[in-house]
Amino acid sequence: MTIPDKNTVQASAFPTPGFQTYRVTTIAFAHFIHDLYTSFLAPLLPLIIEKLSLTLSQAGLLSTVMQIPSLANPFIGLFADNKGLARWLVILAPTLTAIPMSVIGIAPSYDMLLVLVFVAGISVSLFHVPAPVTVARYSGKFKGRGMSFFMTGGELARTLGPILAVAAVSVLGLARFHFILALALATSVLLFMTLEPTREPVKAKRRGSLTHAYKEVRHVLNPLAGILSARAMMHGSMGMFLTVYVEQATGSLWLGGTALTLYEATGVAGILSAGILSDRLGRRRVLFWALAVAPVTILLFATTTGVIQVVSLLITGFSVLSTTPVMLALVQENARENPAAANGLFMMISFAVRSLAVVAAGAIADAFGLNMMFILSALAGFTAIPLLIKLKK
Repeated sequence: MTIPDKNTVQASAFPTPGFQTYRVTTIAFAHFIHDLYTSFLAPLLPLIIEKLSLTLSQAGLLSTVMQIPSLANPFIGLFADNKGLARWLVILAPTLTAIPMSVIGIAPSYDMLLVLVFVAGISVSLFHVPAPVTVARYSGKFKGRGMSFFMTGGELARTLGPILAVAAVSVLGLARFHFILALALATSVLLFMTLEPTREPVKAKRRGSLTHAYKEVRHVLNPLAGILSARAMMHGSMGMFLTVYVEQATGSLWLGGTALTLYEATGVAGILSAGILSDRLGRRRVLFWALAVAPVTILLFATTTGVIQVVSLLITGFSVLSTTPVMLALVQENARENPAAANGLFMMISFAVRSLAVVAAGAIADAFGLNMMFILSALAGFTAIPLLIKLKK
């Protein structure tokens, strides 16, 4: 009987350097299931508003409260790095998120509803911070492809979630809506069986810090922060006000919803392809084309009508949303010591700038109209291109 030596045992604890399709797609599927539950809030709001007699301001606050825990993303990442808990957080988060989100319909009071969405927001961060790190681990040198798979799962959830929520509540009703928790439980079991434990060859894991994590990736994080800020106006204005713009222009809410669906659908295609292309063509090259095309097509969308406007909308969705997997891959390629903490910093910046951009876009729309808001958001988008020069290899 041959006894493997220490190096062989350690090597076997790590994934092979190639792209592990089954594990990556499993995590992408888990991302889809996880984000399904968070996407249930919007379609269930009318029923919740009626049940608890909420004002629109109270209803709007729910989404904000759910996103507040995102500010703690860097600390969650640091915790995952120092304790080596990324695998367990990814496994448990779908169920932890599903528990509060599956009972929001039977919350007895508004205060309890706020507690439920805040707890769900904590679990959302517990999943989204370490999950890209785990995907990068299984993607080998094809991190762009892995991030594309992962982000596609989330975008599909946002596209299909409202439809599935309405279907589930139609069949089960609010009183039995919590039965959908079974899907999240099954997903956590699947993740437990798929993601093998990792024995890292470092003792008791390093005691990293956010300062160290930032220093490790600042050569990419600083320019990416600027790019995120420039892209945020485009992303926020299209994602938040597209339906309103089309409804005001056509008088049809149905056309407004259709426009948003088309925008999101082409966004899924962009997310799926951009990371894969960046593995072949280079991260900065793909980012350049996406960030150069998006402002042009937004300008066309805001200043044209008919077929040109529709085509511009489709290209905008493809280009604006496609940049995220490429940027995630850049962060993970440069974060050797504290990958989860670095991802937490990136996600915190992304959340902060997009939240501010949506407020700014709304203020511009109130003052100058939606058309001018789209034009100014496109002009802001052009400022991302010079920042690509600062991205070092």
